[in-house]
Amino acid sequence: MAFVRINGILLHYRLAGPPAAPAIVLVNSLGTDARIWDQVVALMSGYYRILSYDKRGHGLSDAPPGDYALEHHVDDLAGLLQHLDINHVAVVGVSVGGLIAQAFALRHPDRLSALVLCDTAAKVGDETMWNSRIAAVRENGIGSLAETIMARWFTESFRRDRREELAGWQNMVLRMPLDGYAGTCAALRDADLRGSIAAITTPTLVVVGDQDLSTPVELVRDMANRIADSRFEIIGDCGHIPSIEQPHALVSLITAFLEEAGHG
Repeated sequence: MAFVRINGILLHYRLAGPPAAPAIVLVNSLGTDARIWDQVVALMSGYYRILSYDKRGHGLSDAPPGDYALEHHVDDLAGLLQHLDINHVAVVGVSVGGLIAQAFALRHPDRLSALVLCDTAAKVGDETMWNSRIAAVRENGIGSLAETIMARWFTESFRRDRREELAGWQNMVLRMPLDGYAGTCAALRDADLRGSIAAITTPTLVVVGDQDLSTPVELVRDMANRIADSRFEIIGDCGHIPSIEQPHALVSLITAFLEEAGHG
């Protein structure tokens, strides 16, 4: 566990794996923190230098008030990599983390060797949906949405058979800062990369769970179709966060892809 202040924001980050190994950065989703990647880190840190961190508004990082923008998250990631002297990296992002990864690829293509986009899209939801979400959270707290969030994140079988784990992940959501959740909802509301991502030239793997209710398969496929030569894969028996539900399947896809991309 380590901390650094980037762009005036205290960021919590973790490093694992051999210092000289190829670097990977993992970017988490709305309402989560770096712990969603624990199983991925455990499976891959013998061969890669892995950076995971709590983006602004989440986990142990600062949660300033007001709306966030996608550019804030991209600047935070760029500053963190610069601080750690990581100049060439594969970026793996899930949900809003995937939007951050797309925007990072557009702004810093020279710093990327590979891009992995999990359960994300070039545009997620619409203004009305996100404004309603922000209002609900501000008026009634995150707890008012917790059960709905769990149903959208995880498959029915996960929710039935892994109840204690489900309760733990729900606690994570319940304990996140209200300003961080609402601020990141605003970033999602305002982000639209549909007209931009055709310019991505970094080798790209796109992954989605077959039962993802937050970013359904066809929405994610549309994003993949906009990125030339991207690879599209569906993980079975999986919802919105494959690093939790199907980490072995996810790691298998990422590892094979990184080797083919020359990052490994």
